[in-house]
This record gives sequence, C-alpha cells and structure tokens, in this order.
Amino acid sequence: MGRPRRIVLIRHGESQGNQDDTIYERVPDHALELTADGLRQARQTGELLRGVFGEERVQAYVSPYRRTWDTFRALGLDPGLTRAREEPRLREQDWGNWQDPEDIQRQRKARDSYGHFFYRFAMGESGADVYDRVGSFLETLYRAFKQPDFPPNVLLVTHGLTMRLFCTRWFHWTVEEFEMLSNPANGETRMLIAEKEGRYVLDRPFERWGTPGPPGGGGP
Repeated sequence: MGRPRRIVLIRHGESQGNQDDTIYERVPDHALELTADGLRQARQTGELLRGVFGEERVQAYVSPYRRTWDTFRALGLDPGLTRAREEPRLREQDWGNWQDPEDIQRQRKARDSYGHFFYRFAMGESGADVYDRVGSFLETLYRAFKQPDFPPNVLLVTHGLTMRLFCTRWFHWTVEEFEMLSNPANGETRMLIAEKEGRYVLDRPFERWGTPGPPGGGGP
C-alpha cells in the first residue's frame, strides 16, 4: 500500500486529571483513568471513525497511558481490521514525579507566560522535548510506509499537546505558529488526508487564540 490515505489523531477522552487537579498527588499521570464522560466521548468518536475507515485496515499507535488505551478500546474498531501497538513516544508531556496542586498551577501559569514550547516542567519535559521524540517517531513511521502491505489508515491515540506538536513537525509550522494553537477537546480528532499528488492536508484547523508574527519574532 505504501503511504496511507489518512492519518487520524485523537485526543483521549476526559480523564480523572481533567476533572480534578488534586488527583496528581495520589495517582501517577500515566495511571489516570477515563471518567464516565471520557468513555462516552471515546464511544462517540468510535462511531465516527468506523464510518471513516469502513472495511479498510488500520494501523494504530497508542500512547502507553491508561487513558489512551482505554480510549482506543472504547472506539470499538474491528479487531480483524485493526492492528494496535504501544508507542511511548506519543505519550503526554512528562512531569516526571508526583505533583502538588499549588505547584501545578504555579508552573502552568509560568508556562503560559514563558511559552508552551520552551518552558520545562521541574524534573519534567518541555514542549521542545516532546517535539523531538515526535520527530523520532515520524522517522519510524516513514520507514513503515515503505512496507508494501502497510494499511491505508494510521490512527494515533495520544494527547492534546502531542497532537499539536505532531502537526507542527509534519507541516513544518514555526514555534510561534504552534504557540497560537489551542488543544483539541477530549475525544476530538484531526485527520491528515492525502491528496492525489501525495501531499497531506489537515481536515480542519486547530482553534487559534492569536495570530503568529513572522519567524524569529520579527526582530532584525
């Protein structure tokens, strides 16, 4: 098959952490579960995707977090047509430790001022680190495309910031363009669709909260 006809990215359904910041004191980020609303969101998105994929084969790559695997399972894709593998490089931006709610809020406010791409959580990752490992994953994906029997659909079950950075890397957007983008809602998708000449286009844009300036901040 070669290059797939579509690459679908989905943000996991609502998790316990989206509902309650204090849970990070007691439960590791990677172990958070979906809420009832999160499961409902995933099932609704599954209805959409089953219509998109039809009887075509799907290669799925899933972040190793519990909430992403739970989201994938709730999609209800045909197991006879879908192959799934864990892909740690699609994980959430790591904080790297247990979190204090007040510290979380302080660091998030600092990140909003400093910039989501460059700000590094204490003992954790920056957006730039996530960008680099997404780039590494893309190299693996490009090699997989060369397989003659590669499925016509790729599904990435991941996280909001990772989705934005994947598209930033794929489409060669600037850091400033990335900073203007908002995360998709829980359970939302974005699709990269191949045109006849092989170029991929995004089915719909990310919401923006601002307009980027010229590369380099417009300085001399």
